[in-house]
Amino acid sequence: MVIDIIGDIHGYADKLVGLLHQLGYEYNGQHFVPPAGHRALFIGDLIDRGSQQLTTLEIVFAMLDADVADAVMGNHEYNALAYATRDPDNTSQYLRSHNDIHKRQHEAFLVEIPFGSEQHEYWLQRLYEIPLWIESDYACFVHACWDTDSMAILKPLLTDNNCLTSAGLIETAKEDTVAFDALERVLKGVETGLPDGIVMVDKEGTERTRVRVRWWLDELNTRTLREVSRAPSSALAQIPSDALAENIDFALKTHKPVFVGHYWLTGTPEPLSPQVACTDYSAAVDSGYLTCYQLDTEQPLPLTANHFVQYYHHEKADIKS
Repeated sequence: MVIDIIGDIHGYADKLVGLLHQLGYEYNGQHFVPPAGHRALFIGDLIDRGSQQLTTLEIVFAMLDADVADAVMGNHEYNALAYATRDPDNTSQYLRSHNDIHKRQHEAFLVEIPFGSEQHEYWLQRLYEIPLWIESDYACFVHACWDTDSMAILKPLLTDNNCLTSAGLIETAKEDTVAFDALERVLKGVETGLPDGIVMVDKEGTERTRVRVRWWLDELNTRTLREVSRAPSSALAQIPSDALAENIDFALKTHKPVFVGHYWLTGTPEPLSPQVACTDYSAAVDSGYLTCYQLDTEQPLPLTANHFVQYYHHEKADIKS
């Protein structure tokens, strides 16, 4: 079997339809049907940013309901649940605050699916059905980082098939707790502190004193901080060239290939390492391409660049064509 691992869609349904057609999927009036011997897997971040939120959800969940696809949860799906859930310790607040940055991040979703509406409640319940990760005999699938230590912490807060529970949402939303840090690892990746006095501004305008780590590299703690950091070159230039990466507590504890999204890559797709591949190539900007890795379950390794497929066309795609 071939698993078509599709990157972060972010509400760009036209790109999704175009990619599915390019991969040979056909619409039967209810859902997209894969070519013989294929199955789709969505790597998270279905929502936010784009202008086709509802159509994206309808396409993906129709495929999930027809059992021709699987999905894992992205940080944007998690954020949507937390944004809509009141904090039981302070019922005047939500688990994810409604500050200006969070409102802006979630605005495209709520324009189409109004906050508190019956439709909103329906889609929130559907988002709970998406597992945080999937492990098969041949590969591992997670939105940002395959961290088995964090997964062990999260497991008691999840269903048997690794879906978040409402109690688990509340526990993982409490900052400065073990559960919060574990959830952050799985859905947002590994981070490490920047040298004193250095502050980076991310694409949302948030000032950060920590930086994402390229956790797929080996021997993280023997490299420079610039080498292991995942940040724009302008931000990396702020880090002293001799600053060393220190005390990064992470090890990849599987021999299977690992597939992630999340990282807003650009350029020609290629594996991040001999064992890790990312399918997020910035589809949520006009110049970005929705990207897929076609995994042969009979021969999952080695990972190779020629297994990537990108949708290059940006004209409006017809779901029924």
